[in-house]
This record gives sequence, structure tokens and C-alpha cells, in this order.
Amino acid sequence: MAASTAALLAGLAMLIAGAELVVRQGTALAARFGVSPLVVGMTVVSLGTSLPELAIGINAAGQGNAGLAVGNIVGTNLVNLLLILGLSALIRPVVFEHRTLRFDLPIMAGAAVLLLVLALDGSLTNTDGVWLCVYGAAYLGLMVVHTRRQAAASKGEPAATASARARPVGLQLLLLVAGLAVIVIGSEFLVDGAVRIARIWGASDTFIGLTVVAIGTSAPELVTTIVSTFRGDRSLALGNLLGSSVFNIALILGPTILAAPGPVPVPDDVLALDMVLMVATALVCVPAFFTRRRLSRVEGGAFVAAYLVYTAWLLTTRL
Repeated sequence: MAASTAALLAGLAMLIAGAELVVRQGTALAARFGVSPLVVGMTVVSLGTSLPELAIGINAAGQGNAGLAVGNIVGTNLVNLLLILGLSALIRPVVFEHRTLRFDLPIMAGAAVLLLVLALDGSLTNTDGVWLCVYGAAYLGLMVVHTRRQAAASKGEPAATASARARPVGLQLLLLVAGLAVIVIGSEFLVDGAVRIARIWGASDTFIGLTVVAIGTSAPELVTTIVSTFRGDRSLALGNLLGSSVFNIALILGPTILAAPGPVPVPDDVLALDMVLMVATALVCVPAFFTRRRLSRVEGGAFVAAYLVYTAWLLTTRL
């Protein structure tokens, strides 16, 4: 128990240190190249913070337990949208850019709906994995086009501040990658320690996958968002959350399905409740954010409360 607790605390410390590096260097690089922090968060940072989910998914597929990865992805996205986004709004109301409302949110909701449709027959095949990968690749392509347009539009704007160019670009990239590496390693420590503690308490595999592992693998997004919020870099934090929610489904679960030796079964209870709740949450976000273009503290509190109710339900039915 002591070793597991030590691993959990060490992982948490690494996550905080890595998140500070990622937020600082990601923001500096965005300023240097004239790209918004939102785009950096939705690409480099979100791909980096999604690596724990990819590692767990590929490992589970190799062991013939790829179905566990489905529960992890569903649980992780619920953590991203309800718990992390809600906590961020509780700290400080979230204001959404026009581009986020018109493009990023619908893309995120579309990924959730696509996964549900593909899983309705109770399993995910190689063909389904290909469709998810194609969706993710198309999303990345659109992001590249948008980034180029944004960079071109910013050529006539004032150059980046001296602080943004204080370090060589190579060093900034190296520090960003180092921060992502620390986050990934830290999340592994945290998940390993948390799973061991949960097993000591007698928790079921399903419960561990949907809660402990989901929250653990979402820890990079959680810490990055909280650090960004307190530093005032909300765009990077929001981009990280939305980008990770898309990548988790398309470019994490997709390759996991392709790596599995056969069709990946989707547990009935996950399909009937957890996946439906994930889709409902994503769909509710779109019109809710359109109305006022912001997420207030009250709405953030409602998101967190919804996640707590969901977790309480898991405790009473699946522990």
C-alpha cells in the first residue's frame, strides 16, 4: 500500500511539473509563429496528453483485452467534458471563440456519435477502426489548413514579443517535448499506483477502467487545464480538452481496434449507459455553448455535479 501511494504521489508531482513546461513552452511557440494557443492545444498538446490512452489501448489489445480500452476511452471523455471542463469553469468562467463554436465542438460531437453508431452491433471491427482513423486524419488535415491560414493572416501583425523569442526555437521545442514526456511517464506512475490501491479495496475491472484508469489517464489534461487556467492561458487548455476528446476516439481507439486480433466486444452496460452518456454530453455541449458563448461557474458546477452523480452510480452498481 505504501509503495502504491508513493507511486501515485510521484506521478502527480511529475504531471504538475510537465504541465507547467507544456503550457509555458506551448504558449511561447504559439506567439513566436503567430498561431493561436487554441490550435497548439488542439494539436501538439492534445496529441501528447493522449499518449497514455494510446499506450493502454495498444497494450490491452496485445493481451486480448482491447474491450477494456473502449471503457477507458468512454470514461476519459466523460472526465474531460464533465469533470475537467466543469472544474475549469468553476475556477474562472470559460469564454469560447467563434471558431470553437462553429468547428471544434461539432467535430467533437461528431466523433462521439460516430463511435456510438459503429458500436451499436455490440462490437468494433477492423472496418470500424479504419473509419475512426479516417475521421481523425480528416480532422488533422483541417487543422493543418486552418493553421496555415492563420499563420498567413498573422504575417502583417506585430512580431512576437521578446519573451516569446527569448529562447532558441529548438530549445523551446525540446522543452515542450520534455514536458510531454514527463506527463506521460507521470501518468503511468499515477495509474499504476491508483489501480493497485483500487484492487486492494476490491474494485471490479469495469469500475477501475471507467473511473480510476479514466481519471488517471485524463490527469495530463486535468493538470494542464488547471495550470493553464491559473496562468490565464485558457485557449490552450480548452484546445487540449476538445482535441483530446476527438483524438481519444479517432486516433487512439481506432488504432487500438486495428491492433486487436479480432473484433473488439463492447460490453452491454458500457453501450447502454456510459457510451450514451458520453454522446449526450457532447451533443448537449454544442447548443449550450452557442447560447451565450461561455460556460459560467454555475454551469461548470452542474457539469461537475453530473460527473459526481455518475461516479456515485458506478460505485453502487459496478464496484
